[in-house]
Order: sequence, then C-alpha cells, then structure tokens
Amino acid sequence: MPIIPCEKNEALRTMILEFAEVLRTQAHTLGDHGLDENEFYQSGLFRGAIERLRGQFSATMRPKREFVAVLLSHMEDLGFIEEWISAGAENRHDYTVTMPGGRLCAIELKGCLDGNNTNIFERPPHADEFVIWSVCSNEGADPRHNVQSGIHTRLSAEIIFRNQRVDGLVVWDWICGTIGRPCPKVANQPERFADVGPYRLPPPCIYMFPATVPTPRNNRSPNPQPIINVSFLDALNRCFGGRDEEVSSVRFTTDHRGNETVRSTRVERDGNVQYETAETPIRRA
Repeated sequence: MPIIPCEKNEALRTMILEFAEVLRTQAHTLGDHGLDENEFYQSGLFRGAIERLRGQFSATMRPKREFVAVLLSHMEDLGFIEEWISAGAENRHDYTVTMPGGRLCAIELKGCLDGNNTNIFERPPHADEFVIWSVCSNEGADPRHNVQSGIHTRLSAEIIFRNQRVDGLVVWDWICGTIGRPCPKVANQPERFADVGPYRLPPPCIYMFPATVPTPRNNRSPNPQPIINVSFLDALNRCFGGRDEEVSSVRFTTDHRGNETVRSTRVERDGNVQYETAETPIRRA
C-alpha cells in the first residue's frame, strides 16, 4: 500500500530522461557562443550553465513562500485561522498562525523531504503546535520515496534523538493534481479541486504524529494524535475539502538493541497499514 496516494508520472519521467539526453548531446547547437562542438564541451560552458540553473531552482524559496502565503490568506479570509505572520529569517520556522481559539501554530517549510535540510528544524518554545510543510517543486521527484525517506529516515531520527516534538506533516504544493503528480483524490471527482489564486489544488495530504516524543525506556510507542487535537491541521483539512479517512496516522516505536537506539515507523490510513518499516538504528545525517 502507498505511503502517499499520489505517485510520480512514469511517462513524464521517461520524457525528462530523454530530453536530458538530447540536451546533453545537442547543447552545442544552441545559442550564439561561436564555439565548435569540441571547444564547447571543453570550455565548461555547458556544465557551468547546468550548475547555475540547478542552483537557481534549488536555492530559491520565493515560489514556495508565495504558495503558502496565498493559502494562509485564503484560510484567514474564510475564518479558518485568525491571522498569520511570516516569522522572518532570524527564526528556525517560517510562519506563526493564530487560531480562532488562541492557539499558536508554528510552520516550518521544507522541500521534497529526501535531503539533509529536512533534519534542520527547531520547535519554538511558545508554539502550541508545530507543523512541517513539504513543498516539493520538482515535477520529476518520486513523492512516495520522498515521504518514506522524510518521515522514517530523517524526521523520526531528529524527533527521538533531539527530543523535538512535531505534531504533524503536510505534503502539498502546486504540482499536486497536475500531470506531473496525478492525485487519486480528484480522479473522476473534479469538484474536489479548490481554486485559490493562481492554484488549482486537490485536498492536502496530512500525517499526524504522536503528541509526545517516543523514548525506549518509558514511552516506546505513543499513539498518533487525532487531527482535531492539532487545530491548524484540522482547519487546513476542513478548508480544502479533506476527508477524515484520507488523514494518515504515524506511529514511531523505539527500543534499545545493545548500545543502539532503534525505531520503526508505521503509517495507517482509514484503519489500514499503508507503510511499515523494520527496526533500524538511528543514523543522523
């Protein structure tokens, strides 16, 4: 069973690989650089251009921040949240959201979850709730690999080793529901799309984590909390047409094996196990 309902578009992946090969072998015919084929590839022009584009795509957070800002403003306009503010560059989180009941939720933006940046977060001491939001802007990425890697390999290790409670994870961006990342939630149900600003979105994928940090000695396998206990995630789900049976529950189980701390991860959705790991030692990247 899949850890996340959507999957990568294999046809698109094939086209990406084929186009990359064409670009690699025919790049010298593009532009007006005035170099012949041999000079072009020896000059480093091609490699330098690729590295520049790669850096521009990976480094900028602006489209991700614009995306989340549009959605938070939409939630504020409809009364699902009281207000939101950008936390600023000096903080380890990106947004603070005030809920109608007064609870404060801190949101940390991440990319595709399979990189070391996923390990870097700090729950603010003033936050009643702390949520990580994955915005993966790579159309060719594999969402199932990314979520598996993010939840088990990276987030669980940081939560347990650093005693950092994370209340939940949102995996949702503007590629969801497009040809690059088909979403079964809206298959044959186009009425489930939400049109917000320039975006047309299916309901979000939400993962509920335990309300306490797992510890091998006295809290081996705490229960995932229900979505109603995390007011921001509950509001997000209701605002954008999510259903209770689509919310995933994540259980981390910890133990000692010799001198090592090990943990396993189990993800359930609608009462069914979607993903389960064996016990693995914590290896922090």
